[in-house]
Amino acid sequence: MFSNEVLFFVGFLVAIGFMLMLDLGVFSRKDHVVKFGEAAAWTVAWIALALVFYVIINTHGDLIHGIENYADLEAVKNKYAPHLRLIPGNFAESLDIYRRNMSLEFITGYLLEYALSVDNIFVIILIFSSFSVREKYFKKVLFWGVLGAILMRFVFIFAGSALIQRFEWIIYLFGLLLVYQGGKIFFQGEEDEKIEPAKHPVVRFASKYLPVYPRYVREHFFIVKKGKRMVTPLFVVVLIIEFTDLIFAVDSVPAVFSVTKDPYVVFFSNIFAIMGLRSMFFFLSNVMGLFRFLKYGLGVLLVFIGGKMLAHSYLEDVGFKTVYSLYVILGILAVSILASLIFPEKNKEVEPLITNKEPEDGV
Repeated sequence: MFSNEVLFFVGFLVAIGFMLMLDLGVFSRKDHVVKFGEAAAWTVAWIALALVFYVIINTHGDLIHGIENYADLEAVKNKYAPHLRLIPGNFAESLDIYRRNMSLEFITGYLLEYALSVDNIFVIILIFSSFSVREKYFKKVLFWGVLGAILMRFVFIFAGSALIQRFEWIIYLFGLLLVYQGGKIFFQGEEDEKIEPAKHPVVRFASKYLPVYPRYVREHFFIVKKGKRMVTPLFVVVLIIEFTDLIFAVDSVPAVFSVTKDPYVVFFSNIFAIMGLRSMFFFLSNVMGLFRFLKYGLGVLLVFIGGKMLAHSYLEDVGFKTVYSLYVILGILAVSILASLIFPEKNKEVEPLITNKEPEDGV
């Protein structure tokens, strides 16, 4: 028989898969440029789904781990939430405490991952611009990029959880990594990042080991020329986005582990944020230049989360609650966005960050 965790997990993946297939097969049968209104609608839809899932966890979160009695609850609590204070002998109220904490961990992890995804959007914009991808193919490329990201996050999260459970000191390494990454943002300043396509490691790898056709062929990832199956540059762009998400996962996955040690909550929050990333990309791509201080806010966020991981034992002893992390994350994001709007960059017009002027694709 399958455990509750496996059944809940499979059901979650089936639901997400259905949403992706619905999007690709019904709403996106034809490649098109995603307009602001469509992007806003999908962004709201994914946020609404995340909030619905929050309510489900708040009312039925115990189903994930198959908690049926106080002994089960205490075992799960000791494994994933040792800081929780249950009420001995009162299963109903203790279960309510556990559910509320679990749902709070989910929404905090979701918000944290969503915030860190903004930096990923900067890089994706840069990739599309540097590789002259036609705007009407963005959605298709991001769809497959999201699918690959889900698989990679699965491996990262459950491997990371197993390591933390076995070697608790690893959480300190994660903390140091996040503090370093956050500090690096400040030292980089406002230098413009650039991507040189020919020098990108994924391009070099593809050129060496894959038969790459030299130019785009409309929306195709593969073509057959003279009896030989070849990959197109559009497929190489998908690989680059997957590689980019792998790099960002090194920051974002440990960051969510600072909120909860439950790998299922980490996975669920990550996946909802990733699913919303694609619509948020289209929603923000033309106004990202307005938020000049947002990147610095993300740096502060990483330093805070890293510091929290380094001091997690002390914070648990003094009763630092998950909701405090939620308040700090919201505060950092609010201050960085407001500062960007109050103190805009002078003498600089805000232009769309994506301006593709490449010729029509052809065979």
